[in-house]
Amino acid sequence: MSGRSRAGRRLARDVETPSPGGLFDRAHRLTTAGVLMLVTFVAFESIAVATAMPTAVAELDGLAWYGWPFSAFLVASLVGMVIGGDIGDRRGPGAALLGGVGIFAVGLLAAGLSSSMALFVAARALQGVGAGAIAVSLYVVSGQAYEAALRPRLFGAISAAWVLPALVGPLVSGLVTAHASWRLVFLGLLPLIAIGLGLVLPAVRQLAAPSTGAVPDPARRWWALLAGSGIGALQYAGQRLDLAAVGIAVVGAVALVAGLRALLPSGTVRVRPGLPAVVAARGLMAGAFFGMDALLPLAMTQLHGYSPAAAGVPLTAGALGWATASNLQGRRPDVSRVALLRTGFVLLAAGLAGTAAITLPGVGGWPAYLSWAVAGLGMGFAMPSVGVLLLDRSPEHRRGADSASFQIADVTGSALTVGVVGILVAASTAALLDLATAVLAAVAVLTVLALMGAFVAPRAGAPTATPALPDGATTLSPS
Repeated sequence: MSGRSRAGRRLARDVETPSPGGLFDRAHRLTTAGVLMLVTFVAFESIAVATAMPTAVAELDGLAWYGWPFSAFLVASLVGMVIGGDIGDRRGPGAALLGGVGIFAVGLLAAGLSSSMALFVAARALQGVGAGAIAVSLYVVSGQAYEAALRPRLFGAISAAWVLPALVGPLVSGLVTAHASWRLVFLGLLPLIAIGLGLVLPAVRQLAAPSTGAVPDPARRWWALLAGSGIGALQYAGQRLDLAAVGIAVVGAVALVAGLRALLPSGTVRVRPGLPAVVAARGLMAGAFFGMDALLPLAMTQLHGYSPAAAGVPLTAGALGWATASNLQGRRPDVSRVALLRTGFVLLAAGLAGTAAITLPGVGGWPAYLSWAVAGLGMGFAMPSVGVLLLDRSPEHRRGADSASFQIADVTGSALTVGVVGILVAASTAALLDLATAVLAAVAVLTVLALMGAFVAPRAGAPTATPALPDGATTLSPS
């Protein structure tokens, strides 16, 4: 075969199957910039609010309600995820994103102008609804606006968009709260959110609603509220060490199970191959990582006397590791997402197990600086990969509902493990066990979850074992 003939065939092949551009080429640049801005600002609000909260509740004379703004956001976010998924499947991602950003902005405004703790809690609930809808909408946008070859890079960029808020969010929030007003932590985001929406909305509006859109069941919103209330009850029970806590925990567990049965794909608990395994993997990795992420600063300060700044360094190392691995996996779209998912779980398990060294007498807290960077690397490989697998296994007309399940598994897994950590810490404060033992027990539980994720990761890459659902059905049928 002549060189000219070979060149002609290569040219024809390139014309028939053009290679995808980049995230910031002409076709994607505005959408990418808008998506990353929205992710960054929602992440900033989620991270920075904890720094401003003590001052806010003190000014509003609501110290006794301190946990309510967090719980209200959590419960409402589950409802927002379901609503966002329903709207995305019925009317397209543009309507869902616009509604989510609008509700989130109203929540920011209401929080910044609150004159009482009750209004502040209600504002946090609005923010939760909006944040839940935004999170789901961005997955639907990712599935429609980006070719499959670009999705690893996109999810890597989205993961990296959380790093800057994690690094500077608490510092900026603290400075604004100390030198201006805690209200600006909420009000200051409004113009920035508007800019992000202005960039992404024109492109998103061109994405059509699925032609075989499902008719959502309004009852799912009540199931989401029930599941969120169950999580809240379990967290509250974990703060008590009395007989009433047992009854509250039982009620919360029943409510959570009942709600999740109607919200997650059938077979999620049994980790059936395909979509159920993808959703289960998201819950396992979020639970394993964020359970320890919440405990680590407390362990560093209480076990080794570290200052708040020094105790936060491992979290920064974890964020940097996460960003590094996200960037690496995005550059290799040819590598199996299942292999990266399993690698991520193994690294997460190794990082968790290594963190146990801080409980050893005479060692100090320095091992966490290294171990949590390893855990961050694991999340950077695993989190974008499981997002790609979700879109690969979710039909276009069900991506909203499936993305809602995905996010619900994340929130539920994180909330449950943080609750377990809270119970162990509460037991140490009641002198039922020492804090080092509590930390070691938490590390053991969370490491087992990460190892379970590594074991079931191949199922996430398998075809879905359940029969295909008819048009108009959703993956959110009872399991």
